[in-house]
Amino acid sequence: MRGHPRRGEAVGVTAPSGPSAPSASGAATGRRIGIGLMYGLWRPRVLGAWRVPATGPVILAVNHSHNIDGPMLMGTAPRPVHFLIKKEAFVGPLDPFLRGIGQLKVDRSTADRTAIGAALEVLDHGGVLGIFPEGTRGEGDFASLRAGLAYFAVRSGAPIVPVAVLGSAERSSRLVPALPPLRGRIDVVFGDAFTAGDGSGRRTRKALDEATVRIQERLAAHLADAKRLTGR
Repeated sequence: MRGHPRRGEAVGVTAPSGPSAPSASGAATGRRIGIGLMYGLWRPRVLGAWRVPATGPVILAVNHSHNIDGPMLMGTAPRPVHFLIKKEAFVGPLDPFLRGIGQLKVDRSTADRTAIGAALEVLDHGGVLGIFPEGTRGEGDFASLRAGLAYFAVRSGAPIVPVAVLGSAERSSRLVPALPPLRGRIDVVFGDAFTAGDGSGRRTRKALDEATVRIQERLAAHLADAKRLTGR
């Protein structure tokens, strides 16, 4: 996710916001759809969902090794989630559908101020923001984090809950090679919530870089714990 200030830009500026927050009712509808699809097609095993704060703003930081990871989290998280999703996914009928279920389009090639404003609106209204902090689908090991997650966490003060989705990329379905095996088990492990800032409230580049290091350490530790817990 690259919707964050570039090096050299002022970090303390107020990000623009839209006329209204992304649809909370739409995200709730998306969650119901996700529950039906994910539990209908696969066998999710959800661990630690109670660690997600029941109310107030929260950021779910999710590893990303398969395209199914976002929908899987939408269907297994205890609260509706507004995900920052690359603009390339908003094509054809998927565009109005994704917008209708409260998802946020982000242009990863630039500092997308519209997406920044929309994400901050979600948190300002006490909602749940979902982020793939590695930016793109890859190894799913949190090895390379972008500064966007740190910016949203420090800017909003919202706690981060690390989430490990495991098993989605281990094997492919024989019927639909682009998907994991149907009725296969996928583990979704939620970690302990933590704050990214140092308590000073600073949003300088140095503060965000330091927060990114702290976040990466916590996410990597959670992923290792999740793998041990699930035997993945």
